[in-house]
Amino acid sequence: MKQHTQIAELTKALRLPAIRRDYARFIDEANRDNMDYAAFLTLLLNAEHEQRIKNCRLSRIRQAKFPYKKHLEDLDINHLPENARSKLAALKSLQFIENKQNVILAGNPGTGKTHLAIGLGIKACLEGYKVLFANVASLITQLKESRSERVLRRMENNFEKYDLVICDEFGYISFDKEGAELLFSLLSLRSERRSTIITTNLVFDRWQELFGDPVLTAALVDRLTHKAWIINMNGQSYRATETEKWMKNN
Repeated sequence: MKQHTQIAELTKALRLPAIRRDYARFIDEANRDNMDYAAFLTLLLNAEHEQRIKNCRLSRIRQAKFPYKKHLEDLDINHLPENARSKLAALKSLQFIENKQNVILAGNPGTGKTHLAIGLGIKACLEGYKVLFANVASLITQLKESRSERVLRRMENNFEKYDLVICDEFGYISFDKEGAELLFSLLSLRSERRSTIITTNLVFDRWQELFGDPVLTAALVDRLTHKAWIINMNGQSYRATETEKWMKNN
């Protein structure tokens, strides 16, 4: 009993939660299989290593600030627009992150843009990439607050470090001049250095409605679309289809 108490205390002090939780089971397994010391030690260390990998994955997902969890496996492929279906396998490989390419998911509401973006983001977290999800309107508010508090540069430095940033709902709300300039500056920092996913309901010709400045708009579109994956997400709204089914059954 004293040894068990010592093991519990030591594994807690050394921050070895997997061993602390399961050491009794590991001892029984070692006795049953007549393990030598090296095999037993390997068993313990493997368990702790796997737990830390799992914890890191969960931590990356939590720190990405997804509004909800949607995995790629949850996607109804048949409801995705044709262009998205044809490019899904390539996107799932996450090679665009390694190549520092952007992904633009452009189309009408309800066709799976945000679900696809979150699914790619979660997959990236699971594979070791650092990801951030941001609603564009909230991001601009945060940028303005950072400027007023004189911490904008720190925020920009942090923003640059993410392997993947997802900017959701690009086009639902127009920006004032300050917001447009701040967003342009922030996204330009990532150009050809890191990957960004943009979800938008507007074609590029209408982005000037958001930014107001044609020169600023042209420069941003040029940076974001350079060697980018541009996915046509126009199609039938999945939510509208679900609502129609619900109305027929009620």
